[in-house]
Amino acid sequence: MEEQRPFPGNHRSFDAAQLAIGSSEVIGATTLHSSNGERKYPRISVVIPTHNEAQNLYHILPRIPSLVSEIVLVDGHSTDDTIEVAKRLLPVIRIIEQIGKGKGDAVRIGFAACTGDIIVMLDGDGSTDPQEIPRFVKALLKGNDFAKGSRFIKGGGSTDITPPRLLGNYALCKLVNLLFCRRFSDLCYGYNAFWWYCLDSIDLDCDGFEVETQISLRMHKAHLRIVEVPSMEHPRMYGQSHLRTFRDGWRVLKTIMKERRQSVSSFPQPHHLGVPYSAVKHSLTHE
Repeated sequence: MEEQRPFPGNHRSFDAAQLAIGSSEVIGATTLHSSNGERKYPRISVVIPTHNEAQNLYHILPRIPSLVSEIVLVDGHSTDDTIEVAKRLLPVIRIIEQIGKGKGDAVRIGFAACTGDIIVMLDGDGSTDPQEIPRFVKALLKGNDFAKGSRFIKGGGSTDITPPRLLGNYALCKLVNLLFCRRFSDLCYGYNAFWWYCLDSIDLDCDGFEVETQISLRMHKAHLRIVEVPSMEHPRMYGQSHLRTFRDGWRVLKTIMKERRQSVSSFPQPHHLGVPYSAVKHSLTHE
């Protein structure tokens, strides 16, 4: 197993080498065709936090598109054979055993381990469809920094959300839009993607499901370019949900109020805005 590394700070340098994407842009299973006919694409890392998700992995890992370069699975003290199943399905998968607890802690660890230019957050319960990854990548290649999944714009939806969760998400989203002058259509949803350099402009310090809200708000406060991407949420395939509607909703509310109180000036400004493709000089060696 891999040892946990500290959460990344300003330790990587970036060249603003820009890839010009013409009108013939096509993102398929493996390639991106630029206007000059060359095949160029960024390295894509996928982070999957898990806790007793062995059965669900059979429906997730085989569906991850081949354009993905790296899959980092952060296992949170599973008592089933999650790790063994992951290795059997995908021998090259990177496994990190979580020391702490919570989704926020898990994604921080996963982000720190990534070596890709683009990082995609994927749930381990089967609720997020890996086949949507090219949609998020395309949004980033169009010049956005953060592609935020939404179930409530055209092309999105949910067959899993309950009435209490729907009402809570609606109220919390409205509050965020009022306090931060945004037009988010969705808030408590964990299917997101972003360029690696965004991690130099934000710091994540929460441990639970509220991390999804904290990421969105800190991306906003760092003046990064955010776009919503339609996404379909599916029901959990196997096992019990780890989400607790009222407890986690309260944690999201506290996160919103905390972010509102904090000064925007306390966050570093992003290094690059609207760069479709950064040629990243990694301080970590690509495997």
